[in-house]
Amino acid sequence: MAMTVTDHDNDELMSEINMIPLIDVMLVLLIVFIITIPVIKHAVQVNLPQANAERSTPPPQAVRLSVQADGRYLWNDEPIDDAQLDERLQTIAAQDVQPPLHLLGDRDVRYERVAQVLAKAQQAGVKGIGFVTEPTR
Repeated sequence: MAMTVTDHDNDELMSEINMIPLIDVMLVLLIVFIITIPVIKHAVQVNLPQANAERSTPPPQAVRLSVQADGRYLWNDEPIDDAQLDERLQTIAAQDVQPPLHLLGDRDVRYERVAQVLAKAQQAGVKGIGFVTEPTR
């Protein structure tokens, strides 16, 4: 390391920056970073499960059951009577993957008819029942 020798007889101010402490700090930081880099590179080994590439079956299409204002039932827009309703609900309940039953009650229908559909669906064993509403205009 080089040093400059100055004449101390002068009362002039030194205008040079002492670089030695700065270089010492830089070398210490360099050594610290060199030591910590291999520690950062260590990874944790994780055993992940293997995924199966099986095709999933699409969900069945929902059944739309409408209760008209006069009490008639529409099964996917097809008119049916009470006996046919019982048969179709039991057919749905017997399936492995049940299609959801979307129930749409007319605004002017008696609640008794809607409650009858709910009771029949419960007795048949239908698990997924949803109520369809129409927005107010």
